[in-house]
Amino acid sequence: MSYSTADSLRPVTLDDVRGAQKMLTGVARVTAMESSRHLSQLAGSPVHLKCENLQRTGSFKLRGAYVRIAGLLPEERAAGVVAASAGNHAQGVALASALLGVHATVFMPKGAPLPKISATREYGAEVRLHGQVVDETLAAAQEYAAETGAVFIHPFDHPDIIAGQGTVGLEILDQCPEVGTIVVGIGGGGLAAGIAVAVKAIRPDVRIVGVQAEGAAAYPPSLAAGRPVSVRNPVTMADGIKVGRPGDVPFALIEELVDEVRTVGEDQLSAALLLCLERAKLVVEPAGAAPVAALLAEPGAFAGPVVAVLSGGNVDPVLMQRVLRHGMSAQGRYLAVRLRLTDRPGALATLLGVLSVVDANVLDVSHVRTDPRLGLTEAEVELHLETKGPAHCSEVGHALREAGYTVID
Repeated sequence: MSYSTADSLRPVTLDDVRGAQKMLTGVARVTAMESSRHLSQLAGSPVHLKCENLQRTGSFKLRGAYVRIAGLLPEERAAGVVAASAGNHAQGVALASALLGVHATVFMPKGAPLPKISATREYGAEVRLHGQVVDETLAAAQEYAAETGAVFIHPFDHPDIIAGQGTVGLEILDQCPEVGTIVVGIGGGGLAAGIAVAVKAIRPDVRIVGVQAEGAAAYPPSLAAGRPVSVRNPVTMADGIKVGRPGDVPFALIEELVDEVRTVGEDQLSAALLLCLERAKLVVEPAGAAPVAALLAEPGAFAGPVVAVLSGGNVDPVLMQRVLRHGMSAQGRYLAVRLRLTDRPGALATLLGVLSVVDANVLDVSHVRTDPRLGLTEAEVELHLETKGPAHCSEVGHALREAGYTVID
């Protein structure tokens, strides 16, 4: 493949990505690509899922971390490495360091999920909990690097990291040579930049679409300004792409090579995670489900065949429970209602009988009898119901009102 002058002047080139692929042989898995009949029907063209949630450590992060650490000089390896992460990068650095015989210190926020902390330790890293948010943790890791001489391994803002992540793009072209569009989540931008470098050098006609969470979307304003712009207090359940500022190196590549950046809301992320679990039988974290969320939001907007990159599957079970319930609610499959009834024996049984007639499954009941808002003979009940969709939710509400219950909005 011949290169233009612009290719050779980029901080990461196809040769770099191919070199990273050789380095990762026997280290990173060539992850599966699964077809999705449901998404294909929605999009009107074939849709495939690139399953980086099944990668070692549960995300693509091992690829870049290994390439970065393997490229260190002997004296740098001897000094050890340090990283800051709430989860996926931490585990990637921990495993890569263990495989290469390098001591790793990983700073994680105090509120990081326990499974991610435990996994990082089990891979062999020394874990230090510091700060409440990743920015505080990052500052602590950089201070540690300055004091000890350990090499700081950035999660996305380094050419070696991007080259490693770009191997996902080479695998996509091997597994789906006819691909028309690749949809990939964007946080700091390392994965999207790497995929774009690899794919555009070989197939410049392939459309690359990045996806960010609406509450942490730093790339749209940055692309509009022509430089990285910070977003204050990013908020999203998708912690894997909750980054307040694009990396300088990936931003330049994404600005040049990525065709479009879209945003998705929390309801769409929840619905996408639920779809991956129910239809594809894949456990995917919210950040990994972002490309699927974009497909659900506007399925006809992507020229096929489409490959959606499921970037990770490291989801805390507690968060999974909340997200699934949120996703069910967004799809009209979960309904929470509060209502008042007369406080007398059998009243609750009568209410449950009404719900049984309309085939609403009761998940939880909260019964309050003593509250200043209630009359002497009143009780308030909050019900959490499993329903079958928006029409069924309306049917349940109608049945309750027809039975004489006061439903409180």
